Amino acid sequence: MARSLRLILREERNFVQIVDGTIGLPSAFICERRDSMFTPSQKGQRFRALHERDAAFIIPNPWDIGTARLLAKLGFEALATTSAGYAFSLGQQDNTVGREPMMAHVSAIASATDLPVSGDLENGFGEDPELVAETIRLAAAAGLVGGSIEDASGRPDQPIYEKSRAAERIRAAAEAARALPFAFTLTARAENYLHGRLDLDDTIQRLQAYQEAGANVLYAPGLTTREEIAALVHAVDRPVNVLMGLQGVQLNLATLSGLGVRRVSVGSSLSRTALGAFLRGAREMLTDGTFAFAEGAVGSREISELLKQ
Repeated sequence: MARSLRLILREERNFVQIVDGTIGLPSAFICERRDSMFTPSQKGQRFRALHERDAAFIIPNPWDIGTARLLAKLGFEALATTSAGYAFSLGQQDNTVGREPMMAHVSAIASATDLPVSGDLENGFGEDPELVAETIRLAAAAGLVGGSIEDASGRPDQPIYEKSRAAERIRAAAEAARALPFAFTLTARAENYLHGRLDLDDTIQRLQAYQEAGANVLYAPGLTTREEIAALVHAVDRPVNVLMGLQGVQLNLATLSGLGVRRVSVGSSLSRTALGAFLRGAREMLTDGTFAFAEGAVGSREISELLKQ
């Protein structure tokens, strides 16, 4: 049995160093790592291979260790973190969790199962390309074998980075990923549609630029029609991730696979589905004084069986 990646402290520097093929991480990010059947190199290769198949696969998004283990036991082949789902679990809004707690979180998810894990790394937690590259190195040290960088700036006055600047940031991330001692799958995200900029041509042009900058997977969350998705798939030369779990969108895995999509994620929708059930039950108790919500609850024995080591 191979020992999973051992983390080395480099407290005097706030970024990852690679020494003799081992990745170091500041102590604030350290998560106790479990024995794994697979090395980071093996996980990275497994994850990359999933994108090379002829059919699409679903990569669900857990928000804590428990949901990661449940999804693994159900048979999914890889996992992706959700920044929104994790923020909600902390009682915070999306995009308010800093890089250090996020690295601790993704380390916990990556350590929870033997599945390859890709991280929602938001916009890289910094505007400068070197900060984005640093985030990729930290993510790899935390146990991830993939991660996404988006072109959303976080600024209300200019929510999307100018295209050349966004491509520069992806290029820095790609260079950092290629320098790692294992395959790290970089996903570039074009965020136009999530910010009310329903410009398919600009979205495609951006993803083409990110492809040229070195991204391994391309992703435009918010596309909802067959026509939009097909146009993107045919315009690029990289695997395309599509976001599902959107209200009113009824495209299934077989349809998406037929369109040429290679990966389907669900973002925070599993988290929001769970929170929806929680809020309905809470409101029922508060408003009606009844407890019918529990009729739909999963049994504790079923959960315990799934969580058996």
